[in-house]
Amino acid sequence: MNVKLSFSSSAKVWEDITWVYGIEEAGFDGWEIVSDGNYRLENPDSFRNVQEVLSTTRLLASVHAPYGDLNLATLNDPIWRESVRQIKTCIEHAAPLTDRVTIHPGYISPVGKMMPEKVWALQKEALREIGKCASEHGVLACLENMISYKEFLCRFPEELIGMTEGIEGIGMTFDFGHANTVGKVGEFLRYVDRADHIHIHDNHGVTDEHLALGDGTIDWKSTGRAIASGFKGKRIVIEGRSIEEAKRSLAVFRREFM
Repeated sequence: MNVKLSFSSSAKVWEDITWVYGIEEAGFDGWEIVSDGNYRLENPDSFRNVQEVLSTTRLLASVHAPYGDLNLATLNDPIWRESVRQIKTCIEHAAPLTDRVTIHPGYISPVGKMMPEKVWALQKEALREIGKCASEHGVLACLENMISYKEFLCRFPEELIGMTEGIEGIGMTFDFGHANTVGKVGEFLRYVDRADHIHIHDNHGVTDEHLALGDGTIDWKSTGRAIASGFKGKRIVIEGRSIEEAKRSLAVFRREFM
């Protein structure tokens, strides 16, 4: 399988950046930077720290945009605009480092449940603005499928494809850990040739545990084979909680995806 394999850990966004050197030492090709905590790319000091790590390793970079307390589908206009602004700002600062930025879709708030069609329309409009920014900066902003909470948009492949189709600058990140929480791993595999970016991690099919590969219920033998034969993108990201678990995931990847 001719892809570059990266590691990412949202659990470590407040830790000192020296942990990242362990990613290369473990045998990974890249680091997916979660632009939050100590790694907000618009923070000059954080950006310099990230640049220093990348310049002193052989790690390739991709970026996960911030998502905490943001909602690209909210009916509250000032919050909607701020959510769009933060994603666009992340893309602008990520552009010197990478051509791939993963973004989360919005969710239906209690108020939004009264106007679901408007919620979906606002998500589409947000993607048009974000996609224009991404195109201008040579980046593909990849919308990610979400976990089992019914308030999230784009939990299913048809929703993700329908939301992103035809919008310049917007692609798709298939997250197979998220897919497992909604029982849709097989359905996402059927469309894996359309994915622009992939995240993998494990869980027990209920919540987003971010376990090492093999520690949950995903059948990595069949899933790995299907991804290896169908995915046409350049990078896969193992998401996890620690370098120790990353190493165990890497061993499973080398056995089941090659």
